[in-house]
Amino acid sequence: MQSHRNVVAFGVGSESAQKPLRECVTVALRNYFEHLDGTDAAGLYQMVLQEIEEPLLQAVLDYTGGNQTKAAEILGINRATLRKKLKHYGLD
Repeated sequence: MQSHRNVVAFGVGSESAQKPLRECVTVALRNYFEHLDGTDAAGLYQMVLQEIEEPLLQAVLDYTGGNQTKAAEILGINRATLRKKLKHYGLD
């Protein structure tokens, strides 16, 4: 039996001109590479994760009214991992 996941379309911009989050990330990365001017790109994976993870954590915490147990459940991570990430970003 194949399981089906709910897929949420993330959009950035006004409702009439929303772009999927995936497209925004792709455009941002292309711009990043275009503006390197010969400089080596290093640590890109971590940089992208940090740019996305912190606002993700904040948005989920706002949505849950600060309930870390519920936030961890929504994110699909355990509460201890969430607390560690919150501390890392100074969101605790």
